[in-house]
Amino acid sequence: MDTRFLESFVTLVDSGSIAETARRLRLTPPSVAQRIRVLEREIGASLIVRSGRTVRPTEAGAAMAARARKFLGEVRDLKSIAIADRPSGELRVGAFQTALTGMVPDILKVMAEKYPQVTVHISPETSADLYPKVLAGDLDAAIIARPSFPLPKGCDARPLRAEPLVVLAPASTRVRDPNALLASEPFIRIDRRSWAGELVAGYLRRARIRPHDRFEIDSYAAIATMVDRGLGVSLVHDWPPPWPEGLALRKLPVPDPGFARHIDLIWLRASLRLRLVQAFCEVAVTAVRSADTIGRKRNVRHR
Repeated sequence: MDTRFLESFVTLVDSGSIAETARRLRLTPPSVAQRIRVLEREIGASLIVRSGRTVRPTEAGAAMAARARKFLGEVRDLKSIAIADRPSGELRVGAFQTALTGMVPDILKVMAEKYPQVTVHISPETSADLYPKVLAGDLDAAIIARPSFPLPKGCDARPLRAEPLVVLAPASTRVRDPNALLASEPFIRIDRRSWAGELVAGYLRRARIRPHDRFEIDSYAAIATMVDRGLGVSLVHDWPPPWPEGLALRKLPVPDPGFARHIDLIWLRASLRLRLVQAFCEVAVTAVRSADTIGRKRNVRHR
């Protein structure tokens, strides 16, 4: 049984769409469908049920998907163990949205140069979704916002950067007091169910500010665009570029630095791909530090 076909099947179960599976695996939809048909012939049972453009696993398919995930993980472990001289193999890393655009490309560029034999698969999700996947072994590591609770003893972490809270306002805003803006202007809130949203809510409580909530959305890029359009002000963490182009914004740091969002790389200490994780961690720290240094120099020149 071809492990590539199993990976296609597991990805299809996770995504629920042949088109999305094809996009993730860089295949054509007919190729994905053909792989599933081959698997069904080998197994002798139907594995998926189609409903319009979506698919769901049959009872047999759901049972097989669980076993297939474990088997694919063991295959990746065997590849890592077999390489003794230089890090090589597959690494599955998660990242939340602003880290995905602002940090991951720089990290992957250095990884490709320094460890060309390591293949990195990136899973984009929220920090709250990535954290349990690392603990369950579904991901080898993840770049997440540091949670408010302590990590379990079997989990390790490396700090990558800290992002201070800033009030976003239109560039034309003349008020310089961030708390005054939060108290008086329509407020565009980052989703309060997210870990970043919890930090924002904590700051507002500490500052005794009850903002005039106008919108709530879980997208930093959308919030920046909405502020630029004059729909209100927002309280967000100063994430790394790129930001949406063509925006005219003012960033006002809040007076309390205790609500910064700390970005960490986390992994399990007992991972069989620990050498790959450590290589990724080494590269991540260097790449993020270098990018932050370049960003600070640009800010100084533009003042």
